[in-house]
Amino acid sequence: MATVLVIAAGFWFSLTRGEWCAVLGASGLVWTAEGFNTALEALADRVAPEHHPLVGRAKDVAAGAVLAASIFAVAIGLLVFGPRLISR
Repeated sequence: MATVLVIAAGFWFSLTRGEWCAVLGASGLVWTAEGFNTALEALADRVAPEHHPLVGRAKDVAAGAVLAASIFAVAIGLLVFGPRLISR
């Protein structure tokens, strides 16, 4: 949903080519991180269905990577859209 809203906002604010690159790159990074996280969790659940501390740690690290990607995507969004929102 956030990606759809960002793309709509990009058209609304007439982003430049460089801004589109930044916004789409950030969105793609988050989607990619989430894909890797989902794949790792599925594989970990298949290999070790019972609780194992190392599997739990791997899942936590993968989820943390998604969070980090999301934080950077928000920062890029603020840099691109912030000035436009403030001026309105």
